[in-house]
Amino acid sequence: MIALQSRGSYRPRMDPDNSLSVSINGEHRRVPGGYNLVEMLNELGLDPGRVAVERNLEVVPRSTFREVCVEDGDSFEIVHFVGGG
Repeated sequence: MIALQSRGSYRPRMDPDNSLSVSINGEHRRVPGGYNLVEMLNELGLDPGRVAVERNLEVVPRSTFREVCVEDGDSFEIVHFVGGG
């Protein structure tokens, strides 16, 4: 499924299995429908407190992760923070 990004309001329809097609760091994936950003990050095995997220070319403030609903066709770039010395 190809998502067209334009100034219009076109969004591809959700699949019959209620999963959504999204891009995460350039990789196309399917995630369950109805998820917010925290739920998607947990599904991916990522700690929401240790990542920075860009959604559709806009940085998402960590304080809004629970309010941001994942939509079909979204494109995410996720940076995972690691410690070291």
